[in-house]
Amino acid sequence: MSNQIRQLFGTDGIRGMAGEFPLTAESTYLIGRALGHDLMRGARAAKAVMGQDTRESSGWIADRVAAGLAAVGVEMHSAGVITTPGVAYLARSRGFAAGVVISASHNPWTDNGIKVFSGDGFKLTDARELAIEKEIFALLDRPGAADDTALKIARPCLPGETALRKAYIEALAASVASDLSGMRVLVDCANGAATAEAPELFRALGVQVEFVCVAPDGKNINSGCGALHPETLGKAVAESGGKFDLGVTFDGDADRALFCDGAGRVVNGDGVLLLTARDLQAREKLSGSTVVATTMSNMGLEIALKKSGIRMLRANVGDKYVLEEMLKTGATLGGEQSGHIIFRDKDATTGDGLLTALRVMDVIVRSRKTLAELVSDLKVLPQKIQNVRVREKIPFADVPEVKQAIEAAERELDGNGRVVVRYSGTEALARVMVEAESEERMRALAAGIAGEIQKALGV
Repeated sequence: MSNQIRQLFGTDGIRGMAGEFPLTAESTYLIGRALGHDLMRGARAAKAVMGQDTRESSGWIADRVAAGLAAVGVEMHSAGVITTPGVAYLARSRGFAAGVVISASHNPWTDNGIKVFSGDGFKLTDARELAIEKEIFALLDRPGAADDTALKIARPCLPGETALRKAYIEALAASVASDLSGMRVLVDCANGAATAEAPELFRALGVQVEFVCVAPDGKNINSGCGALHPETLGKAVAESGGKFDLGVTFDGDADRALFCDGAGRVVNGDGVLLLTARDLQAREKLSGSTVVATTMSNMGLEIALKKSGIRMLRANVGDKYVLEEMLKTGATLGGEQSGHIIFRDKDATTGDGLLTALRVMDVIVRSRKTLAELVSDLKVLPQKIQNVRVREKIPFADVPEVKQAIEAAERELDGNGRVVVRYSGTEALARVMVEAESEERMRALAAGIAGEIQKALGV
């Protein structure tokens, strides 16, 4: 079943423009019903927890999905505005059959999405998503299936239960043994979900912290800020005159984090994997001396890890697939260049930006080194990622001109670089990534492949 193509679920749930299919008033209600049927299958009762980000559309979508779930007998609880990993934590720690998140993560405010975690805190399997999809389409074909009587009696998801958010914050705080009160940090919350938990968490731990982008208005999530624009935070730290030891920036749903050092230089997920892998290895907590990264991680990370006796495996892009490889190999650390980091030594089931920030600060305190010192030997090969908007996602192997351009680039690099061409799992984009020893060659090869994709498949 999992070999069949899913039409609604991508690498990170269902995503699209709010108000358009599959995120219309009718379809979001039916998604809730289909998910509810899945949860109730073989069970007399089930309860689910829901959370959402700060987008203008998140409120009504959350209410519609919750109504659909309630209509088939699922007991609904809302945590209100909370990070994606916060919902995953609550699902596995509070006996919920599922955790549902209304968020489009790093996408523009006009987009939204529905992510689902099972009761163990893991994202749904491809096979289970496909089964739910089939029911959604069956309901869409059934007249009257979107009767909104349930919506009229369902309670709204906001403001949510304060006790649920507090439980997540307390669990994060308890995960850190080091005294972080000496850390001076500038935090960018991207006007997103982290605004609901980050201030209380950092202050509870005594961090000397200042916040930016903590005033969401429904439309400013990720806008010129957050993990999509780490250079903005880097500039602020650099211009502070040594006021901060580091900067931390989250994406819209705070399942990932990026950093900048005291001089404002950006440290991405590759740098975080390097410093946390070495720390875990030194404490004999890096299972199999192995780290799971993705096809997008720079060759420089692989080289630096190898010098420390650490093996790096590559999974497909998406923290869901990183986690699958970690579970298969028993690895305790994995993540993506984009900042999704998964710490299985503490049984995390998804990337968590707040947890990642705490772990990085913990390493800094215990090592008595700056962030810059901890990643100083990470020599990054020039890397170019070029996006091409496409009208359809045809396998590249079936487009002769694109296939030939990729093969020609790989022959030219001859092992001294990498080419990765893939479709985005959440947007109508083709992503061309090229690494090469020279920036000139890197840009030329990326432009050549992107040009062929544009001619053959571009909008």
